[in-house]
Amino acid sequence: MLILDTILNIVFPVNCISCGKRGFDLCLECLLDSPSAERESANWIFPLFDYRHIPIKKSIWLLKYKGKKRLASVFAEIIYGKIIEELSELSVLQNFSDPILIPIPLSRKRYRERGYNQAELICQELIKLDGENKNFSLEKNILIKIKETEHQANIKERRDRLKNLTNSFSIKNPEIIAGKNIILIDDVLTTGATLTEARKTLKNFGAKKVIAFTVAH
Repeated sequence: MLILDTILNIVFPVNCISCGKRGFDLCLECLLDSPSAERESANWIFPLFDYRHIPIKKSIWLLKYKGKKRLASVFAEIIYGKIIEELSELSVLQNFSDPILIPIPLSRKRYRERGYNQAELICQELIKLDGENKNFSLEKNILIKIKETEHQANIKERRDRLKNLTNSFSIKNPEIIAGKNIILIDDVLTTGATLTEARKTLKNFGAKKVIAFTVAH
């Protein structure tokens, strides 16, 4: 994979969208220098960066719609540190142990159109980073999208966003999540409607505690 990336960088050179450094769509240094998410969110959701920051917004767009999958590993590196930081407190204060990592799913139609789920790519990179530490496990096909919904970005009112997502998720093999702690992963938090509906579904099927991490808000 490393050799292939090197060849691709030579034939199709890429540059950091923020500083211009060669070989990166967004380099780690520029990501770390990006402003943190400051807008209010639910206390169980942990967004990292401000989505209004142009390099963050553009890099997420490149990951979602332009196949720049390497960005998943850049985002995962920062998310991983945040997860470990939160787990160190939650495991002691709230008995949040042995969590299962679950990406927010796409509908079948949207997955066919895109060919991949960006949240799932980030989860796979998180598992690689965690390695033998086994701080969490990954379940990619537990939470499923059963209803084709309008893009949340196209809906302005929070009430309408919630209505759009109502009963849009379900669970396969609920015994896997019964009594378990869950970490949801998504790329962008806007109103929180998607994560709220996913959390509700997981808890209705027996999940114990659910928290979430996103790249931006």
